[in-house]
Amino acid sequence: MQVEITSGPAFAFGDISLPAGGSVRVEAGAMAMTRGDIQIATSTQGGFMKGLKRSLGGESFFVNDFSSGSGGVVGVAAALPGDMAKVSLDGQTSLMVQSGAWVASDPSIDVDSKWGGGKSFFSGEGLILLRCSGQGDLLLAAYGAVRAMTLNAGEVLTLDTGHVVAFDDTVTYAVRKAGSWKSTLLGGEGLVTDFTGPGRVWMQTRSSSDLIGWIQSKLPPQRS
Repeated sequence: MQVEITSGPAFAFGDISLPAGGSVRVEAGAMAMTRGDIQIATSTQGGFMKGLKRSLGGESFFVNDFSSGSGGVVGVAAALPGDMAKVSLDGQTSLMVQSGAWVASDPSIDVDSKWGGGKSFFSGEGLILLRCSGQGDLLLAAYGAVRAMTLNAGEVLTLDTGHVVAFDDTVTYAVRKAGSWKSTLLGGEGLVTDFTGPGRVWMQTRSSSDLIGWIQSKLPPQRS
């Protein structure tokens, strides 16, 4: 997938160039512009149940496949302000993606869901993680700038749960309190996620849940 990312890191925009006969799969609603010979087909990418499972992971029930007979460009943008990152998969390692972070990928990439169990439940980040597998490229979006880190075997990285974007499935993770229950409830740190290598981890420099909390704090109280 040939992508040019501009206007980042605050308001990243991805121009995906399609050669003659090329195609790309895009999250529903992420297309902002097309140029040249571009056709669109909407589907659940694998049937009703797969679309349902993907929607539980924070993505849309439907996805859009853009194709071109003679070449063209598809421009994509995320819902929140922030950066984008192109990630390559070699067909051996899958990528676990937090809800809302997947924007586009090569049609050769399978975008499915994976049950996160109690770890995701207690982190407040949703019950489903998206599993992206296959050989090809993906385009991920973040709220804020994107930072990519590579962990050695046994190396541990701790992130606030709201700053997680994606990680290789070779990386194990566990959610825990940031400190004591007093620190968790009163110190504003909440829960964190420990990632243990080997593998890659992507984080975002801002947290959408913190943004929502800040907006809610500024709203006038509701009166009955």
